[in-house]
Amino acid sequence: MLTNSPDILTAEAAPPLKEKRRLLTSLISAGTFNNFLEHIFWLTENRSSSYVCFANVHMLVESYRDKHFNELLNKADVATPDGSPVSKIMHLFYGQQQDRVAGMDLLPRLLQEAAVRGKSVYFYGSTDQVLETVVAKAREQYPELRIAGYYSPPFRQLTKEEDESITQMINDAKPDLVFVALGCPKQERWMADHKGRVQACMLGVGQAFLTFAGLEKRLPKWARDLSLEWTYRLYLEPKRLWKRYLVTNSLFVFLTMKELLQQKLKRSYRTTG
Repeated sequence: MLTNSPDILTAEAAPPLKEKRRLLTSLISAGTFNNFLEHIFWLTENRSSSYVCFANVHMLVESYRDKHFNELLNKADVATPDGSPVSKIMHLFYGQQQDRVAGMDLLPRLLQEAAVRGKSVYFYGSTDQVLETVVAKAREQYPELRIAGYYSPPFRQLTKEEDESITQMINDAKPDLVFVALGCPKQERWMADHKGRVQACMLGVGQAFLTFAGLEKRLPKWARDLSLEWTYRLYLEPKRLWKRYLVTNSLFVFLTMKELLQQKLKRSYRTTG
């Protein structure tokens, strides 16, 4: 099923991404890696407040299970096919090549382009130590990059007053891009709740802070292309992730096979009917 982007096309600036494709119950944006890159900067020029989700298997299954989460994911201005399985399933379902657009890959490209285009960035989430390392590396690699600020919120539910103060602090810094690393689904809920309040394009990049800062290694590209990145994450955090991956990955495979079977039966019915 194809759906048009909810954005209204304008004569002066048509968005690079023009459609979303349904996977399970989620709507995932379709396009090349560069389309996604350009669309995010298009959002900084054409939307006062927006948010971008990076959809992997875990997020798709979370969305399938949780109606409210599904709604906020589908309302995202952009939902990228973050995981290799997601991009491959999009190709399988719709017969068109789909680039993987992972937060870990897009973050450094966005920082590089932001430096060239004169856009400012803000880093929100994670820990003070991680943020300081991220900022130091960003300044080293991209000397022209305008860093509007960074903040690590308390690891607890914020009071209304705290939340309003933090929102005002971010807006006072006037960033174009706000990179959010609170973990899924917390960061997605935060972005959805702050759309219209944070005057910037928010991007839920999750673990990308750690890999960009060099605090966590990634598998070689050949292993990522074989969809093995989850095995490395499981190796790093077996106690926390074993149950998630056992249940989540198994359910994703089951639901995908079910959808493929239904599509095959529909095609067979149309042919014989």
